[in-house]
Amino acid sequence: MNEDKPNILFIMSDDHAAHATGCYGSKINETPNIDRIAAEGVRFDNCFCTYSICAPSRATILTGQYSHLNGVYTLADALDGEHLNVAKLLRKVGYQTAIIGKWHLKKAPTAFDHWDVLPAS
Repeated sequence: MNEDKPNILFIMSDDHAAHATGCYGSKINETPNIDRIAAEGVRFDNCFCTYSICAPSRATILTGQYSHLNGVYTLADALDGEHLNVAKLLRKVGYQTAIIGKWHLKKAPTAFDHWDVLPAS
């Protein structure tokens, strides 16, 4: 990896409000490692979700396309691996990419150098 390219770590989780981590104001949860990463990097402080269910939302984040373009409208829809996605763009400029955890887009992830998604997701 070229020294002038920053490392990118994108953490996406389900079913919690923004204030569930310390860096976003939690008064209950202690998340020192996430807080440190947020303090040393970039946080999303003003973002919006076009779909409130996970599969369409994930497909939109990965492709940068609304559902009417990427084809994922419901939890039952698959993401077509032919769509341009963030992993393909990052690979073009020399990054190695990985996705680990929940996927829920029916077909196997494409263009990631490594992937390990939950079964049946």
